[in-house]
Order: sequence, then structure tokens, then C-alpha cells
Amino acid sequence: MDWSTLTSIGLKMLGINIAFVVVLMIVAYTVLAERRILALIQGRLGPNRVGYGGILQPFADLLKFIFKEEIVPDKATKFVYFLAPMIAIVGALMTIIVYPFGPEMNLPFIGVVKLVVAQFDVGLLYVLAITSIGVYGIALAGWSSNNKYSLMGGLRAAAQLISYELSLGLALVGVVLLSGTLDLYQIVEQQSGYWWLGGVVPIPRWNIFPQVLGFIIYLISAIAETNRVPFDLPEAETELVAGFHTEYSALKFALFFMAEYVNMFTVSMLAATLFFGGWNFPWLDLLVARGGFLFGLLSVIAFLAKVLFFLFLYIWLRGTLPRFRFDQLMNFGWKFLLPVAILNVVLTATVVFAILYFRA
Repeated sequence: MDWSTLTSIGLKMLGINIAFVVVLMIVAYTVLAERRILALIQGRLGPNRVGYGGILQPFADLLKFIFKEEIVPDKATKFVYFLAPMIAIVGALMTIIVYPFGPEMNLPFIGVVKLVVAQFDVGLLYVLAITSIGVYGIALAGWSSNNKYSLMGGLRAAAQLISYELSLGLALVGVVLLSGTLDLYQIVEQQSGYWWLGGVVPIPRWNIFPQVLGFIIYLISAIAETNRVPFDLPEAETELVAGFHTEYSALKFALFFMAEYVNMFTVSMLAATLFFGGWNFPWLDLLVARGGFLFGLLSVIAFLAKVLFFLFLYIWLRGTLPRFRFDQLMNFGWKFLLPVAILNVVLTATVVFAILYFRA
């Protein structure tokens, strides 16, 4: 292999490591932020003893999981029991490689670099395919534990995730029809620039404006996909057990816990990428020359700010809304959300066809 090939492979490996380290650190501190914000909403203090303001609490939790006694049920199907949490966390982490964190940047001593680990034509299809694997980890965990409560939690999770995955996928079809591509990098690039209202007022070319209905469907479906309040039925706290991960402890339980928060982060990145312009931010290209190092750095900060906003929204909803009953959850998904998602696809396709027809 020549030097350029080795450099390309080295940059890819460096990008993968940086992406995963950054994501895992954000996930760790999202847990701390959730505990502190929920405490604020509920009139409590939250964790504030380990480090200044509790800033080292995630590392204390990690040490606790590492040294905690690990208990494996005697009647569990051992191979599947150990495999399930690995399926959950690997499926959650694999999608990170296709999300563009920022535009091309001209880095010193390296040259022009795209801030995405892997860019390919069907990136969105890859995300939908990999995220659907997570249901196997949950269902297998419930079944392999040989616990009836765990099994019921796993079955509820499988039914919930499959039901809302349909609506989530259909909500993204509108964006695909508008952009004409499944490449996430190109979708973000197409959202740069502005529409000019009356030739005077600039409006960012974000997909949220023509796809408000699609975004609402996506947001509701994403909350259900990540098993968060008010759609956290698989955890079954009302049954005094933890649902599908009742029989898990120590690091295996931590993997399920981490997978949930990584999924929160990835669906937040997908929302920012598809509907809110990705790294694009209003008037940023007017203030800083597009393509420069400062523009790239501010674009990355803008993208992460959008992702953090969605993570805050997740936490806010958890501290605000009550849990649905399971029959309400399924009725809402199949009888309301799915028909509305289909209607959004039909309307978007009609408008796109009409625009192309009259242009021709």
C-alpha cells in the first residue's frame, strides 16, 4: 500500500475513535444531566457529591458497575443471555459512523477532511436497518432469562418497536422525496442556503419547514423507539420489576442502560441531520467565510447544540408526562400515527410531482 492509502486508513481509524469517544462521553454526561434536571423539576438536589457539582458521578457509576457482583440465573440460556446486551449496544453504536458532524475542513498538516467516518449513497437506509436490530437484543434478553416477567417485557418491547418503526420510516420518506437521495451528507448540503420570503426575509432551507408533519411523526416515533417516557412500557415498573432486563446485573445491565442513551443520541443526530439542517445554522455562512477552519468549527458546535437540545427535550418529557397504558400505546401507533404518516407521504409525493411537472 502506498502512503496516501495508509494515511486514508489512519484518518478513518482516528475518526472512528474520536467519534466513539465523544459520543460515549456525551452519553455518560447525559445520564448526569438527566438526574440533575429531573431533580430540578421535582424539587430535589440530584447527585452533587462526587466531584464539583457531581461532575465525576458518571465515573463513580462506571466503577460501581465494574465491581458489582454479577448474578446469572441458573436456568437461563447462557449463550443468548450473554449475547443480548452486546447486540443492543453494538446496534446502537454502529449507526454513528454515517452521521456527518460538520462540513469539509482544511486541517493543518492533513488537508481537506470530511467530518464523517463513512459516507455512502444509502446512509439513511443503513441507519434504519441497523437501528431495527436493537429489538433482537431486547427480545432475546427477555426470553433467555427464563423469567416470565422478563419475557413479557421483551414481548412488549418487540411489539412496540416494530409498531413505531413503521411510522418512523414513513416519516423520513418525505425528506427523501424532497432531497432525492439517501446520502445523509448530501441531504445536509441541500439544506444550506435560504429561501427569501418576499425577497427580503431569509428563511433557512431546512426540511422542518416543508415537513412539519413528518417531523412530529418522527419525534413521537423516536421516543417510542428508544423506550422513553411516555412510551417506556417494556421496563414495566408498575409490575415492580425492570422488564426485559430484570435478571441482568453489573456490566451487562450497564450495556442495556448505555444502549438506551446511545439510541437517544443517535435519533437526536438523525433529527438534526434530516430536519434541522445538520451543521448549517442561520447566518453562520454570512458571518464567517464558508469553507474556512472557523466556519467548520462553529458548524460542528452548531450541530452538537441541536443534538443537545433534543436530548434535553427527552429529559423534559420524562419529567413531565405520565406513562401510557399498553393498549393506548398500540392503538395510537396503529390507528392514528401510521395513517397520518402515510398521509404525509402521499401529500409530499403529490406536491413534489406537481412541482416537477410544472417545471417541465
